[in-house]
Amino acid sequence: MMAGNSSAPGVTVTQRLLAVIGAFDERHRALTLTDLARRAGLAVPTTHRLVGDLVSGGALERRDDGRYVVGRLLWEAGLLAPVQGRLTQVAEPFLSDVYAATLATVHLAVRDGDQVLYLQRLAGRASVPIVSTVGSRLPLHCTGVGKILLAHAPADVHDRVMRHLPRVTPKTITSPQLLAAQLQRIRREGLAVTAEEMSLGAYSLAVPIVQSSDNAVAAAIGVVVPTLKRDRQRLIGALQVAARGIGRLL
Repeated sequence: MMAGNSSAPGVTVTQRLLAVIGAFDERHRALTLTDLARRAGLAVPTTHRLVGDLVSGGALERRDDGRYVVGRLLWEAGLLAPVQGRLTQVAEPFLSDVYAATLATVHLAVRDGDQVLYLQRLAGRASVPIVSTVGSRLPLHCTGVGKILLAHAPADVHDRVMRHLPRVTPKTITSPQLLAAQLQRIRREGLAVTAEEMSLGAYSLAVPIVQSSDNAVAAAIGVVVPTLKRDRQRLIGALQVAARGIGRLL
């Protein structure tokens, strides 16, 4: 929790704004005004005024349930950080290559806690129901890029996700045993496949991006298509070439 009481001498407005932003973390992604004030160490009226300014500027967003979440301004600023900024910069031409070769929707994603975070997206030409947007977070267990990242996630993340597998569509895999077998195959084959698990009518293929320096899985790249009955090997080949190129440059 970041300190900063509105009555404390020497505490600037900037410090109070940073305290409000710092109240969010991996386990506190959506906060009420009272929770924000408590975690920031500020009075509720002060927090209300600061949050109003942050919402107006796009740094925070107010959901329909009254809770506040990080807004697009902070998200876009976060992309300039060394890790994510470097990844998106390196990946951009390779994503364009995959799109040119497949005309499919292309995703670049990383794991953010127990969810998959979409860093980039190139919309394909085919009419496919896509729920992801740049900056959106979706479940790990029912997306192609998410399954890649879950397969290589630390044990504590794996255990938490396995305890709660919500059914998004009738095709979503909610059996821990079946998903565990899939993840084992993904680690062995380096390929994840989903069939209408996130959206009916949408199929995905995804591969890991492995950093050549330490063989760590840094991200995942995937495509979403209306069917996997054709061009499957071409899709996989384009993804693998791009993933290797990105991994070498990282």
